[in-house]
Amino acid sequence: MLSVRDAQTTIFNLVQPLQHPQDTEIVDLSSVNRILAIPITSQLDFPHWDNSAMDGYAVRYADVQQASSEQPTILEIVEEIPAGYQPQLTIQSGQAARIFTGAVMPKGADTVVMQEETRRENNQVAILCVPKPQEFVRHQASYYQAGNQLLPAGIRLNAPEIAVLAAAQCPQVSVYRKPKVAILSTGNELVMPTQPLKPGQIVDSNQYALAALVRQMGAEPLMMGIIADDKEALQQAIAHSITNADIVLSSGGVSVGEYDYVEQIITSLKGTIHIRAVAMKPGKPLTFATFDHSQRPVLYFGLPGNPVSALVTFWRFVQPAIAKFSGLVDGWQPQFINGMATQELRGVGKRETYLWGKLNLVDGVYKFQLAGGGHSSGNLINLAQTNALAVIPVGEKLITAGNSVKVLKVGN
Repeated sequence: MLSVRDAQTTIFNLVQPLQHPQDTEIVDLSSVNRILAIPITSQLDFPHWDNSAMDGYAVRYADVQQASSEQPTILEIVEEIPAGYQPQLTIQSGQAARIFTGAVMPKGADTVVMQEETRRENNQVAILCVPKPQEFVRHQASYYQAGNQLLPAGIRLNAPEIAVLAAAQCPQVSVYRKPKVAILSTGNELVMPTQPLKPGQIVDSNQYALAALVRQMGAEPLMMGIIADDKEALQQAIAHSITNADIVLSSGGVSVGEYDYVEQIITSLKGTIHIRAVAMKPGKPLTFATFDHSQRPVLYFGLPGNPVSALVTFWRFVQPAIAKFSGLVDGWQPQFINGMATQELRGVGKRETYLWGKLNLVDGVYKFQLAGGGHSSGNLINLAQTNALAVIPVGEKLITAGNSVKVLKVGN
């Protein structure tokens, strides 16, 4: 049985990310949550030209450096410049232009005086204070110079990045394809949510939960359905999955019961098993294997059948593996923070314990609140609204309220 740290190292080292150009496709800007495959440059400066950051008056600083409310500097207004208008005149000594936010600075002017510091009288304006030199002027290329890298490869494209691409007039970009993740559930006791329950049966929630998590990662779930505890049927399902997917997630069938066939099937399909169990609670019966592929190995995660255990192991190992595989360069690793326990947190001592609950920022301190209703891995109900997992290290059985606890952020 591997430690959590060793299991993590083993899994992440075997993940080979998608590559450019063989794993890329062209998408338009409506495609969010994709991973950029090549760096983006633009032939536009940002800002595109010198422009005003304020409604006011464009002036020559040399004309207004002695201005005050007692002795204002009087300037002649020679032009009005709204946004989108190209100035026609050059500002001479003793002159000013009425200018609005975002408008192009006229030649000759180097400073903007905000309108609250002025008083207008007909075609003249009184400057009532000394501005700073070049105040409220956004200079061309001060944010970004044309030809430089605008966005690096390996980042996730969300709203801010989409805005940058649109502003740079990049209507289409090269991204990595979506990883394909096959999901199957094993067990004679499982039924679909639409089926009536008979005594001893359980609704298959794992397939739907895992598919939702896979979609959140920007990958494509391939829902393979429920596979009965039949060795031949399960072998066919796994063989089909590893042929058509980059990553396979099965839940159930990885313990040591008479109907737990997953490891036997992996071996018969010439897979290499790297992990059979991990020293964690919940999630001990975790199988991780790889299958040879023409470009990169197919990753196989045999998750526990218990719904809570399946989700905890997904958050701890599968989620970062998918993120790395998808081509994300930074930020794919599990994100831990130090929080404060708001109540007693109990571990099992011999295994790393994961307790689910809510993490909130209160007065600058992250506080972890344990989910209520009994903390059993069989209690799927109180997993709802979970956004964090508190981690109790091996060798510890108790973290008292008010003390620090390492927390893994999960969900959105």
